[in-house]
Amino acid sequence: MQVLQVELAVTADPAQVGRARQWVRARLLAAGADPRAGYAETLVLVVSELVTNAVVHTGRPAVLRLAVPAGPGPVRVEVADASGAAPQPRHAAGDATNGRGLELVELLCDRWGWCPQGAGKLVWCEVERGPGELLPTADGSSTADPEVLAAP
Repeated sequence: MQVLQVELAVTADPAQVGRARQWVRARLLAAGADPRAGYAETLVLVVSELVTNAVVHTGRPAVLRLAVPAGPGPVRVEVADASGAAPQPRHAAGDATNGRGLELVELLCDRWGWCPQGAGKLVWCEVERGPGELLPTADGSSTADPEVLAAP
């Protein structure tokens, strides 16, 4: 199965989290996805959480990847960073203003995990799309156009 993959380099600046959210929205919208679709909103939220973790907890640049299968299958988000430390899900207290990122990822995604990658790690998650949430093409079929997804 063909998978269309795009990536965004993220600097070690917390302001990059907003840029990452906008980038994912733009990629999905340009590909014809409904930005109000459940999976699209979930992707934006988990990208925000994973990029925040990479930027805030490592203080180093990261790479965000979005992989969309041409046809049915889950959309995969990956964030690679230069820290070898394992992600640590926490259960934040009710009044805490942070500490829920990986807990949200675990609740919202169909699968998630991490693996060492070189001197750093790769944190990934997958979000399934429903039958009506596949990306349309010009001929009306439900596959994604790599040219559209890769546009800046």
